[in-house]
Amino acid sequence: MGTLGRAVYTLGLWIRETGQAVDRLGCRLQGNYYFQEQLSRHRTLMNIFDKAPAVDKDAFIAPSASIIGDVQVGRGSSIWYGCVVRGDVNSISIGSGTNIQDNSLVHVAKSNLSGKVLPTIIGDNVTVGHSAVIHGCTVEDEAFVGMGATLLDGVVVEKHAMVAAGALVRQNTHVPCGEVWGGNPAKFLRRLTDEEIAFISQSATNYTNLAKVHAAENAKPFDEIEFEKMLRKKFARRDEEYDSMIGVVRETPPELILPDNILPDKAPKAAQ
Repeated sequence: MGTLGRAVYTLGLWIRETGQAVDRLGCRLQGNYYFQEQLSRHRTLMNIFDKAPAVDKDAFIAPSASIIGDVQVGRGSSIWYGCVVRGDVNSISIGSGTNIQDNSLVHVAKSNLSGKVLPTIIGDNVTVGHSAVIHGCTVEDEAFVGMGATLLDGVVVEKHAMVAAGALVRQNTHVPCGEVWGGNPAKFLRRLTDEEIAFISQSATNYTNLAKVHAAENAKPFDEIEFEKMLRKKFARRDEEYDSMIGVVRETPPELILPDNILPDKAPKAAQ
């Protein structure tokens, strides 16, 4: 560190110590009524050793999610609130357009009973439901993992396959294309219909669109959030029947209009 570097470092140290001193003084002035607030060390993206996450700029990572270590997240994918994606003892790859929903856990295996070193590979346009656990396994493109499902080491879920909600898929199980597996332990239940296969792809698209809305909301400054809260409060008291009687037409502010692509009843109709 050169002379300039040492000077900048020392200045930063003085500023931090001054802030700490002011905080301690404020606590003393509050007397018996003060409380000491601990600084939150949560980081959405965190490296471990020499491994750092690589997240596409168009992916959505919720503020309360944790992406740790050797993790790749592709374009248009979304990691939702409360998720933990931990690539410490092996790597995790998440493709494009995939959604890992709230409170899900994705981890890897360094060693297991079969002696295999297993990364976790999740393909493109995959939907992983809330509170699922995916550990050292492979989920291929356009597969569906239901809410609360658990996939253990060595599991392979093929393209267009579905693991039902709450299922426990045992080690090294292979879930073939076009099949639904469920239960504890998970077993073959039935074949997927064409409509269900189409739904898997549509579900991924819906979450990609919804993630854009959440990303925009999280990026809003405080004053814009407060302004919109005021508008919602004002328009919540609107009586449409009274307005029609007196001939008043009130236009909803653009700030309160949700995008068409996340409202099923407002989705654009296909051309006849």
